[in-house]
Amino acid sequence: MIVVDGRTTGISIQNFENLEELLLKVMEDESLEGRVVTDVFVNKEAFSEIYPHQAEDIEAAGIESVEIRTVPASEMAVDITDELEKVVTLMDLGAKGVAELFRQARDAEALEIYRDLLDVIQDFMAMIGLLRQEYGERNQPGFVKASEEISALFSEMLGVVENEDWVLLSDLLEYEFIPAVSRWKQVVGDLRGEIRETAKA
Repeated sequence: MIVVDGRTTGISIQNFENLEELLLKVMEDESLEGRVVTDVFVNKEAFSEIYPHQAEDIEAAGIESVEIRTVPASEMAVDITDELEKVVTLMDLGAKGVAELFRQARDAEALEIYRDLLDVIQDFMAMIGLLRQEYGERNQPGFVKASEEISALFSEMLGVVENEDWVLLSDLLEYEFIPAVSRWKQVVGDLRGEIRETAKA
């Protein structure tokens, strides 16, 4: 038995060799267009791939039931913007922590957290970029301004790190980076609004 979002499909498990084939076939259904799979249960147990194409290794002969749960892609995108708001807060706290450690002359520890902070910012920017590409207005002035500000700060901070001027880096983080990051809350909020508008259309 194959169930999608509480509805039993007429598809038979025996028509497939493995779980991957089955999932690909089910996802071809037009009713699932614009939806994202959130959960898969195989024989009433949650399934998620530990390695790519693991579903291919699960033979259909051993499967009695498959339940698939989905949500609209726009709903998931809104959830992601909620998480991105939390990331803005984490970046703010991270920058404060790094500045404090540098001021306490705990340079090695500060640099380690600073590198993590840069990774978080890169992932954050990449996710914002993806969501804007899918749902946002290309000419959003708040986004453009915030991006230019962060890019300019990155370039400045890079030079400061190369010169190992930790006092200046602390000042940049505290007095320029943190206010710049806080402006991203508005960008994320605007993007969330656009995603909701797109979903209504």
